[in-house]
Amino acid sequence: MSRFLTASIGRKFVMSLSGLFLVVFIAVHLGINLLLIFDNSGDLFNQGAHFMATNPLIKIMEPILGLGFIIHIVWSFFLEYQNWKARPVKYAKKNMSGASSWASRNMLVLGGLVLVFLIIHIINFFIKMKFTGDPLLDEVVINGEHMHNAYALVSTAFINSTALGIFYILGGILLGIHLSHGFWSAFQTLGLNNKYWLKRWKAIGQIYAILVAVGFAVIPLYFMLGMYN
Repeated sequence: MSRFLTASIGRKFVMSLSGLFLVVFIAVHLGINLLLIFDNSGDLFNQGAHFMATNPLIKIMEPILGLGFIIHIVWSFFLEYQNWKARPVKYAKKNMSGASSWASRNMLVLGGLVLVFLIIHIINFFIKMKFTGDPLLDEVVINGEHMHNAYALVSTAFINSTALGIFYILGGILLGIHLSHGFWSAFQTLGLNNKYWLKRWKAIGQIYAILVAVGFAVIPLYFMLGMYN
């Protein structure tokens, strides 16, 4: 196993598995967040957020999810370092624009920018909901169940700060670009790279990336444009 992990294919295999794990999480996370724009009362989103915070299975998955993020991030920098070491000292740069996409050539940069977005997101919402609390998180009662008003926290943040909304729109777009290459390349690394499936994974990956980018971008826009009224 140690030899497999230190080999190039082993490192890429771990990267692909952790990436696909995060792809599933992003889909679930986006689904919950889109409840923000489907119910102006906030009840749907509050119920979704409450379920995610209290469900025993989700609680078990949280540390696994955190580990998945750490593995994916650390492994990406490690792979880039290994690739850099393998290059000649004086490397003659070639025009690779015709051989690969911009996203594929800049995955580390995109990943780094997405990491910044993730850190800001955790500070703005996750830490407040999970640990420190916030005056906007006053308790509400929905269908007889007590829960935090997560809707008020998120909606107020986007309504009061155009800069934050623009930041989240850019973050969603960057995440979509990152996924446009990462999605199908993960399946390629796992061996599903024949002509029949690779074309389909690329198409599915592009559609998924667009849905993620648009989905995350439309949420702050919804509040910034006053569509909640």
